Amino acid sequence: MENFNELYSLKGKTVVITGASSGVGKATAEAFAMEGCNLVLAARGKEALDEAANDCRNLGTIALSIPTDVSDAEQVQNLTNEALKLNGRIDVWVNNAGVMASGKFEEIPIETTEQVIKTNLIGYINCAHSVLPIFKKQKEGVLLNNVSIGGYIPAPYSSAYSATKFGIRGMIQGLRAEISNYPNIHISALYPGLQRSTGNMHSSKYSGLDFKISPLAADPKVMADAMVRTAKRPKKNVYPNLSSWPLINIYRLFPDFIGATAAAAMRLMMKKNTETDTDGNVLSPSKGSMQIYGETSLPPLSENTKKAILIGAAFVTSFMIVKGVRKCKKKC
Repeated sequence: MENFNELYSLKGKTVVITGASSGVGKATAEAFAMEGCNLVLAARGKEALDEAANDCRNLGTIALSIPTDVSDAEQVQNLTNEALKLNGRIDVWVNNAGVMASGKFEEIPIETTEQVIKTNLIGYINCAHSVLPIFKKQKEGVLLNNVSIGGYIPAPYSSAYSATKFGIRGMIQGLRAEISNYPNIHISALYPGLQRSTGNMHSSKYSGLDFKISPLAADPKVMADAMVRTAKRPKKNVYPNLSSWPLINIYRLFPDFIGATAAAAMRLMMKKNTETDTDGNVLSPSKGSMQIYGETSLPPLSENTKKAILIGAAFVTSFMIVKGVRKCKKKC
């Protein structure tokens, strides 16, 4: 039986990707297509999903599009069954489908909040529940989970989203213990930072929130490349973007300060007396053609510029921390 730790080629492997019609999911599908994988793509919207599958076929690979709502266990099982029809096995499963609702907790309709939890958390659970028996039968397989740094850093005014990301991290840790006697089954968690994808464009917004993502947001194709690398050489935890690990550690040092600052920034973006409330794609799929990249508030910056800004911010933050500690020592 082939050991995934020694696997450098994914050519001919069957890969299932959820949330594959746009953003990180579409970028990931194209990245695996270029590796010569047999793809089974899933999302709710048929038109965009078919387009994504066609783009992958144009890259020279087999790509099926199976419209699927991951919050429905029966639909997920159908997705698994269709994937098995390709060559009788599933080698890699990418949990990626997700939605987001932002606004004051009490102003977001409860049905929207419930669906965020069903799609993001129950969806990942449904997929893991469906594919793990296949992996155990094969005695090998890789389950990749797009968690985001939201699995460590809560997002004020997106509390349900935060609950799902913390929940996914808990599920992953529990499942890793359960499959510890299967050395060639791997469950990986990827913790990217904010993505320059279509996610924000499609998200649900309330309480006068209407914003575009920062030009500092990460390129979804970087995340897609990290998915492919992790499928080849599985790791438990992967931090695809330069900012991910530092941000998580800074939050651990100053959770209350960072949480309050983030909440204050969100409040500044809440516009009074505006008709901005929208369910986005939470309750129903986005319509029409989709793409990988979303709109930014300013033109996106190059990766080198982002690195320079991050290094500068890290230096300033370190200086302020050291200065604060020295002041505290003097007072003490």
